[in-house]
Amino acid sequence: MTYFSLATGMPAMKINIDKFDLKDVPVSPDHVFTFPEGLVGFEAQKRFALFHEEGKPTVFWLQSLDDSKLSFPVTSPDRLGIDYQIELSEADCKLLDLNDPEEAIVVVIVYRDDVTDADGGKIAASTRSPLVLNTRSRLGMQKILREIEPSLVVRAR
Repeated sequence: MTYFSLATGMPAMKINIDKFDLKDVPVSPDHVFTFPEGLVGFEAQKRFALFHEEGKPTVFWLQSLDDSKLSFPVTSPDRLGIDYQIELSEADCKLLDLNDPEEAIVVVIVYRDDVTDADGGKIAASTRSPLVLNTRSRLGMQKILREIEPSLVVRAR
């Protein structure tokens, strides 16, 4: 199993990924995001590498740099038919060092829903707590959405 890491001219750091039993995986510093407030339930985990398996860019992995056992699969919400219009507060923008909305991307954590699907084949997403990443500053946050106003979009093919 090989993993995608952009060549940036910056020296790669090496990390261990216990989930895949991989050691010394090179990760470019450009793929490291800092979450100043951590993630819900994992507030002490601040630094994560974002990567995907080579040839499989639909699901990325957010791997803790401080705990090789902690990783989260993430994907773009539009892959799930979700179109977020997230309003960030001034404090959120400051936390992310966000100057331009074009710098931000949104991803959601996905997981197997073994509780409602006995076969374990159903994939679910944490839609009420997406991750907002600033691609310039490499800062991230988990945005807890208190209210969601659903809308239906039908796309013809």
